[in-house]
Amino acid sequence: MSLLAIFGITNSWLNLAVSLLLLFLVALYFALVYWTWADARRRIGDRLLVTCATLASLFPFVGTLVYMIVRPPEYLDDVRERELEMAAAEARLAHLEELHCPYCDFEIERTFLRCPSCLRRLKEPCGTCGKPLDPRWKICPYCESEVGGLQAQPRRPARATASGARAAARPGAAPQPTVAAPAVRPDEPALAPGRPPAPR
Repeated sequence: MSLLAIFGITNSWLNLAVSLLLLFLVALYFALVYWTWADARRRIGDRLLVTCATLASLFPFVGTLVYMIVRPPEYLDDVRERELEMAAAEARLAHLEELHCPYCDFEIERTFLRCPSCLRRLKEPCGTCGKPLDPRWKICPYCESEVGGLQAQPRRPARATASGARAAARPGAAPQPTVAAPAVRPDEPALAPGRPPAPR
C-alpha cells in the first residue's frame, strides 16, 4: 500500500503523477534555498545578513519571495566598479584643475605664461591680444588671428575727399585750396579724353 493511498489515490498512473509532482516541488524547494544563498552572497556584504536570508528561504517558497522583495538592487561587483569609475573621474578632474609646472612641479594655472617659481616659459602669448596660446592651436580663439602667421592688417585710411569734406564741415577750419580746371578757348576744339593736343 502506497503512501498516497491514505488520501484515497489508488490509481497507479495518478499515483505516479502525484509522486513526480511532489519530487519536483521538493527539488524546487532546495533549488530556491541554494539560489537565495548564492544571490545573497553576490548582493550583501555582511555575512550575518546572508545567513538570515538563507534561513528565511527555508520557509517553503514564502521566504524566497520575501527575500526577492527586500534584496539590494545591485551586485557588489557593480557597486565597486561604479565607485572606481567615480574615483577615476574625480582624479581626472582634480588633475585638470590643479596643473603643475613640467620643470619644477610648482602649482600653476592655465593662464600662466611663465612659471612663478623657476621662471621658465610655459606658453607663448598671442601677438595681437596677448592671451596665452596652446601649442596645438592654429588660430587664436580670442581675437581670431593666425598663430605664427601674418598679423591682422590695419584698416586703410579714409579717402582724401572724405577727410577734406569732414574738415570743411568742422567750424573754424581753414578752407581747402581748390585747383582750377584749365580754360578752353572758343576757337579750340575740345580734346577727347586720353588724346594729346595737336601741334600749332
